[in-house]
Amino acid sequence: TGVNQFTYTADFGQGVTASFSAEDATAYYQAGNQNLSGASVAGIVGGANGVNAIGGSRSPNLVAMVRVDQAWGLFQASVAAHDNHVAYYGATEVTGHPDDKWGWAAQLALSIKNIPTGAGDVINIQGVYTDGATRYNFQNLAGSSYSMFGSSGIAYQSVGFANAPDTVYVTGSQQESIKTWGFRGAYTHNWDPYWNTAIYGAYAQAQYGSLGKAAICGVGGTFVTGAAVAGVTSCNPDFAIGQVGLITRWTPVKNLTFSADLAWTHLDQKYAGVVAVAPSGVTAKPAAVYELKDQDTITLLLRAQRNW
Repeated sequence: TGVNQFTYTADFGQGVTASFSAEDATAYYQAGNQNLSGASVAGIVGGANGVNAIGGSRSPNLVAMVRVDQAWGLFQASVAAHDNHVAYYGATEVTGHPDDKWGWAAQLALSIKNIPTGAGDVINIQGVYTDGATRYNFQNLAGSSYSMFGSSGIAYQSVGFANAPDTVYVTGSQQESIKTWGFRGAYTHNWDPYWNTAIYGAYAQAQYGSLGKAAICGVGGTFVTGAAVAGVTSCNPDFAIGQVGLITRWTPVKNLTFSADLAWTHLDQKYAGVVAVAPSGVTAKPAAVYELKDQDTITLLLRAQRNW
Protein backbone atom coordinates (compact mmCIF):
# COMPACT_ATOMS: atom_id res chain seq x y z
CA THR A 1 0.00 0.00 0.00
CA GLY A 2 1.26 3.45 -0.86
CA VAL A 3 0.84 6.72 1.03
CA ASN A 4 0.06 9.90 -0.89
CA GLN A 5 2.81 12.38 -0.06
CA PHE A 6 5.06 15.24 -1.08
CA THR A 7 8.71 14.43 -0.33
CA TYR A 8 11.99 16.28 -0.77
CA THR A 9 15.21 14.24 -0.54
CA ALA A 10 18.68 15.75 -0.21
CA ASP A 11 21.63 13.55 -1.21
CA PHE A 12 24.84 14.42 0.66
CA GLY A 13 26.93 11.76 -1.08
CA GLN A 14 28.58 8.59 0.21
CA GLY A 15 25.17 7.03 0.80
CA VAL A 16 23.88 9.73 3.20
CA THR A 17 20.45 11.20 2.48
CA ALA A 18 17.81 13.19 4.33
CA SER A 19 14.11 13.33 3.45
CA PHE A 20 11.26 15.55 4.52
CA SER A 21 7.66 14.55 3.81
CA ALA A 22 4.10 15.76 4.15
CA GLU A 23 1.98 12.60 4.10
CA ASP A 24 -1.76 11.91 3.91
CA ALA A 25 -2.78 10.55 7.32
CA THR A 26 -6.37 9.58 6.51
CA ALA A 27 -5.78 6.24 4.76
CA TYR A 28 -3.44 4.45 7.17
CA TYR A 29 -2.28 6.72 10.02
CA GLN A 30 -5.39 7.42 12.11
CA ALA A 31 -5.78 4.88 14.93
CA GLY A 32 -8.77 6.74 16.36
CA ASN A 33 -9.69 9.43 18.89
CA GLN A 34 -12.13 7.85 21.32
CA ASN A 35 -14.70 9.59 23.51
CA LEU A 36 -14.81 7.28 26.52
CA SER A 37 -18.06 8.83 27.73
CA GLY A 38 -19.74 6.67 25.09
CA ALA A 39 -18.10 3.42 26.21
CA SER A 40 -20.15 0.29 26.83
CA VAL A 41 -19.33 -3.18 28.10
CA ALA A 42 -20.26 -4.75 24.75
CA GLY A 43 -18.12 -2.22 22.91
CA ILE A 44 -15.08 -2.78 25.12
CA VAL A 45 -15.35 -6.56 24.76
CA GLY A 46 -15.63 -5.96 21.01
CA GLY A 47 -12.35 -4.04 20.95
CA ALA A 48 -13.64 -0.44 21.11
CA ASN A 49 -13.16 1.43 24.38
CA GLY A 50 -15.41 4.31 23.36
CA VAL A 51 -16.98 6.14 20.45
CA ASN A 52 -14.48 6.93 17.70
CA ALA A 53 -14.73 10.68 17.16
CA ILE A 54 -12.14 11.62 14.54
CA GLY A 55 -13.05 15.14 13.44
CA GLY A 56 -11.39 14.97 10.04
CA SER A 57 -7.89 15.97 9.02
CA ARG A 58 -6.45 19.47 9.44
CA SER A 59 -2.83 18.73 8.66
CA PRO A 60 -0.79 16.09 6.88
CA ASN A 61 1.64 14.02 8.92
CA LEU A 62 5.09 15.64 8.89
CA VAL A 63 8.01 13.22 8.63
CA ALA A 64 11.78 13.72 8.65
CA MET A 65 14.33 10.98 8.00
CA VAL A 66 18.11 10.57 7.88
CA ARG A 67 19.44 7.46 6.15
CA VAL A 68 22.89 5.96 5.57
CA ASP A 69 23.20 3.33 2.81
CA GLN A 70 26.47 1.40 2.65
CA ALA A 71 27.71 -1.92 1.30
CA TRP A 72 27.18 -3.48 4.74
CA GLY A 73 23.53 -2.37 4.92
CA LEU A 74 21.70 0.74 6.09
CA PHE A 75 20.89 2.78 9.18
CA GLN A 76 17.86 5.02 9.40
CA ALA A 77 16.45 7.44 12.00
CA SER A 78 13.10 9.11 11.54
CA VAL A 79 10.56 11.21 13.41
CA ALA A 80 6.92 11.97 12.61
CA ALA A 81 4.31 14.44 13.84
CA HIS A 82 0.57 13.65 13.72
CA ASP A 83 -2.27 16.10 14.43
CA ASN A 84 -5.25 14.68 16.37
CA HIS A 85 -8.39 16.67 15.56
CA VAL A 86 -11.62 15.42 17.14
CA ALA A 87 -15.33 16.00 16.74
CA TYR A 88 -17.76 17.82 19.02
CA TYR A 89 -18.63 16.57 22.48
CA GLY A 90 -22.29 16.41 21.43
CA ALA A 91 -24.39 16.47 18.29
CA THR A 92 -23.83 20.15 17.41
CA GLU A 93 -20.98 22.65 17.39
CA VAL A 94 -22.28 24.58 20.40
CA THR A 95 -21.22 21.62 22.62
CA GLY A 96 -17.56 22.38 21.86
CA HIS A 97 -14.69 19.96 21.39
CA PRO A 98 -11.21 19.33 22.79
CA ASP A 99 -8.26 21.27 21.43
CA ASP A 100 -6.12 19.61 18.78
CA LYS A 101 -3.28 17.56 20.21
CA TRP A 102 -0.14 16.81 18.26
CA GLY A 103 1.28 13.31 18.61
CA TRP A 104 4.70 12.14 17.56
CA ALA A 105 6.73 9.03 16.81
CA ALA A 106 10.46 8.25 16.68
CA GLN A 107 12.03 5.26 15.00
CA LEU A 108 15.44 3.66 14.51
CA ALA A 109 16.08 0.97 11.92
CA LEU A 110 19.09 -1.13 10.95
CA SER A 111 19.64 -3.53 8.04
CA ILE A 112 22.74 -5.73 7.88
CA LYS A 113 23.73 -7.35 4.59
CA ASN A 114 26.65 -9.52 3.44
CA ILE A 115 26.41 -11.77 6.49
CA PRO A 116 28.34 -15.08 6.43
CA THR A 117 25.27 -17.34 6.14
CA GLY A 118 24.89 -16.79 2.40
CA ALA A 119 24.71 -14.39 -0.53
CA GLY A 120 21.79 -12.00 -0.25
CA ASP A 121 21.02 -12.93 3.37
CA VAL A 122 19.89 -9.99 5.48
CA ILE A 123 18.98 -9.05 9.06
CA ASN A 124 16.50 -6.21 9.61
CA ILE A 125 15.60 -4.70 13.00
CA GLN A 126 13.50 -1.70 14.00
CA GLY A 127 12.45 0.02 17.22
CA VAL A 128 9.77 2.67 17.64
CA TYR A 129 8.16 4.85 20.33
CA THR A 130 4.91 6.76 19.83
CA ASP A 131 2.94 9.31 21.83
CA GLY A 132 -0.41 10.05 20.21
CA ALA A 133 0.66 8.58 16.85
CA THR A 134 -0.12 4.89 17.38
CA ARG A 135 -0.17 3.79 13.73
CA TYR A 136 3.59 4.23 13.46
CA ASN A 137 3.81 1.19 15.77
CA PHE A 138 0.51 -0.73 15.54
CA GLN A 139 0.36 -0.69 11.75
CA ASN A 140 -2.53 -1.65 9.51
CA LEU A 141 -1.13 -5.16 8.86
CA ALA A 142 -1.81 -6.14 12.48
CA GLY A 143 -4.29 -3.43 13.43
CA SER A 144 -4.80 -1.74 16.78
CA SER A 145 -8.12 -3.27 17.90
CA TYR A 146 -8.58 -6.85 19.13
CA SER A 147 -11.48 -9.04 20.25
CA MET A 148 -10.31 -12.65 20.42
CA PHE A 149 -12.11 -15.71 21.79
CA GLY A 150 -10.76 -19.04 22.98
CA SER A 151 -11.51 -21.99 25.22
CA SER A 152 -12.11 -21.94 28.97
CA GLY A 153 -12.43 -24.60 31.63
CA ILE A 154 -14.62 -22.42 33.87
CA ALA A 155 -16.91 -20.49 31.49
CA TYR A 156 -18.68 -20.70 28.15
CA GLN A 157 -15.52 -19.39 26.47
CA SER A 158 -12.64 -17.04 27.19
CA VAL A 159 -12.19 -13.59 25.65
CA GLY A 160 -9.31 -11.15 25.30
CA PHE A 161 -9.85 -7.60 24.08
CA ALA A 162 -7.74 -4.50 23.59
CA ASN A 163 -7.63 -1.23 21.71
CA ALA A 164 -4.87 1.30 21.01
CA PRO A 165 -6.23 4.60 19.64
CA ASP A 166 -4.18 7.76 19.20
CA THR A 167 -5.95 9.66 22.00
CA VAL A 168 -8.86 9.34 24.43
CA TYR A 169 -11.02 11.89 26.24
CA VAL A 170 -14.34 12.25 28.05
CA THR A 171 -17.01 14.83 27.39
CA GLY A 172 -15.69 18.15 28.69
CA SER A 173 -12.02 17.11 28.93
CA GLN A 174 -8.98 17.57 26.72
CA GLN A 175 -7.34 14.73 24.81
CA GLU A 176 -4.98 12.30 26.54
CA SER A 177 -2.50 10.53 24.28
CA ILE A 178 -1.85 6.80 24.23
CA LYS A 179 1.83 5.88 24.48
CA THR A 180 3.24 2.81 22.75
CA TRP A 181 6.61 1.24 22.10
CA GLY A 182 7.73 -1.78 20.14
CA PHE A 183 10.37 -3.52 18.10
CA ARG A 184 10.43 -5.96 15.21
CA GLY A 185 13.02 -7.87 13.27
CA ALA A 186 13.60 -10.53 10.65
CA TYR A 187 16.34 -12.74 9.25
CA THR A 188 16.15 -13.89 5.62
CA HIS A 189 18.22 -16.78 4.23
CA ASN A 190 18.49 -17.53 0.50
CA TRP A 191 18.74 -21.27 -0.18
CA ASP A 192 19.37 -20.68 -3.88
CA PRO A 193 18.33 -18.08 -6.49
CA TYR A 194 14.72 -19.38 -6.38
CA TRP A 195 14.01 -20.18 -2.71
CA ASN A 196 14.35 -18.18 0.51
CA THR A 197 13.06 -18.44 4.08
CA ALA A 198 12.62 -15.71 6.68
CA ILE A 199 11.94 -15.89 10.41
CA TYR A 200 10.46 -12.76 11.93
CA GLY A 201 9.08 -11.46 15.20
CA ALA A 202 7.52 -8.38 16.76
CA TYR A 203 6.48 -7.11 20.18
CA ALA A 204 4.59 -3.97 21.16
CA GLN A 205 2.96 -2.42 24.23
CA ALA A 206 0.23 0.21 24.57
CA GLN A 207 -0.17 2.26 27.75
CA TYR A 208 -3.10 4.43 28.86
CA GLY A 209 -2.87 7.48 31.10
CA SER A 210 -4.77 8.26 34.28
CA LEU A 211 -7.79 9.78 32.50
CA GLY A 212 -8.28 6.75 30.25
CA LYS A 213 -7.87 4.22 33.03
CA ALA A 214 -10.27 6.08 35.34
CA ALA A 215 -12.92 6.43 32.63
CA ILE A 216 -12.77 2.76 31.65
CA CYS A 217 -12.15 1.10 34.98
CA GLY A 218 -13.30 3.50 37.68
CA VAL A 219 -11.29 4.61 40.68
CA GLY A 220 -11.19 1.16 42.29
CA GLY A 221 -9.84 -0.54 39.19
CA THR A 222 -12.45 -3.31 39.20
CA PHE A 223 -15.17 -1.60 37.19
CA VAL A 224 -15.87 -1.09 33.51
CA THR A 225 -17.28 2.22 32.17
CA GLY A 226 -18.06 3.42 35.68
CA ALA A 227 -20.69 0.73 36.36
CA ALA A 228 -19.92 -2.31 38.45
CA VAL A 229 -19.53 -5.49 36.42
CA ALA A 230 -19.72 -8.50 38.70
CA GLY A 231 -16.76 -10.84 38.45
CA VAL A 232 -14.10 -8.37 37.22
CA THR A 233 -11.08 -8.87 39.51
CA SER A 234 -8.61 -6.71 37.55
CA CYS A 235 -9.31 -3.87 35.12
CA ASN A 236 -6.53 -2.31 33.06
CA PRO A 237 -6.74 -1.27 29.37
CA ASP A 238 -2.94 -1.53 28.91
CA PHE A 239 -1.86 -4.49 26.78
CA ALA A 240 0.95 -6.05 24.79
CA ILE A 241 0.97 -8.12 21.62
CA GLY A 242 3.71 -10.39 20.30
CA GLN A 243 4.13 -12.21 17.00
CA VAL A 244 6.52 -14.83 15.63
CA GLY A 245 6.40 -16.09 12.06
CA LEU A 246 8.11 -18.18 9.41
CA ILE A 247 7.72 -17.54 5.68
CA THR A 248 9.13 -19.46 2.71
CA ARG A 249 9.07 -18.00 -0.80
CA TRP A 250 9.56 -19.62 -4.21
CA THR A 251 10.28 -17.40 -7.22
CA PRO A 252 10.36 -19.70 -10.28
CA VAL A 253 10.64 -16.76 -12.71
CA LYS A 254 11.28 -13.07 -12.24
CA ASN A 255 8.38 -11.12 -10.69
CA LEU A 256 6.34 -14.25 -9.82
CA THR A 257 6.49 -15.44 -6.19
CA PHE A 258 4.60 -18.12 -4.28
CA SER A 259 4.81 -18.03 -0.48
CA ALA A 260 3.62 -19.82 2.64
CA ASP A 261 3.54 -17.73 5.82
CA LEU A 262 2.87 -19.30 9.24
CA ALA A 263 2.45 -16.83 12.15
CA TRP A 264 1.62 -17.06 15.86
CA THR A 265 0.12 -14.06 17.66
CA HIS A 266 -0.22 -13.67 21.44
CA LEU A 267 -2.42 -11.00 23.03
CA ASP A 268 -1.29 -10.17 26.58
CA GLN A 269 -4.26 -8.25 28.01
CA LYS A 270 -4.52 -7.04 31.60
CA TYR A 271 -8.15 -7.78 32.47
CA ALA A 272 -9.03 -10.70 34.75
CA GLY A 273 -12.17 -12.31 36.10
CA VAL A 274 -15.22 -14.28 35.02
CA VAL A 275 -18.10 -12.09 33.84
CA ALA A 276 -21.53 -12.36 32.28
CA VAL A 277 -21.55 -10.15 29.19
CA ALA A 278 -23.19 -9.79 25.79
CA PRO A 279 -20.32 -9.30 23.30
CA SER A 280 -20.59 -7.04 20.28
CA GLY A 281 -22.98 -8.39 17.67
CA VAL A 282 -20.32 -8.42 14.95
CA THR A 283 -18.59 -11.32 16.75
CA ALA A 284 -21.74 -13.51 16.63
CA LYS A 285 -21.08 -14.56 20.24
CA PRO A 286 -24.05 -15.10 22.59
CA ALA A 287 -24.67 -13.45 25.94
CA ALA A 288 -22.95 -15.83 28.34
CA VAL A 289 -20.33 -16.15 31.06
CA TYR A 290 -16.81 -15.48 29.74
CA GLU A 291 -13.38 -15.77 31.32
CA LEU A 292 -11.17 -12.69 30.76
CA LYS A 293 -7.93 -14.21 29.52
CA ASP A 294 -4.91 -13.79 27.23
CA GLN A 295 -5.44 -15.16 23.71
CA ASP A 296 -3.41 -16.87 21.00
CA THR A 297 -4.01 -17.40 17.32
CA ILE A 298 -2.18 -19.15 14.49
CA THR A 299 -2.49 -18.00 10.88
CA LEU A 300 -1.37 -19.70 7.66
CA LEU A 301 -1.31 -17.43 4.62
CA LEU A 302 -0.76 -18.90 1.15
CA ARG A 303 0.02 -16.24 -1.44
CA ALA A 304 0.72 -15.94 -5.17
CA GLN A 305 2.14 -12.56 -6.22
CA ARG A 306 2.77 -11.31 -9.75
CA ASN A 307 4.56 -7.99 -10.23
CA TRP A 308 4.79 -6.09 -13.49
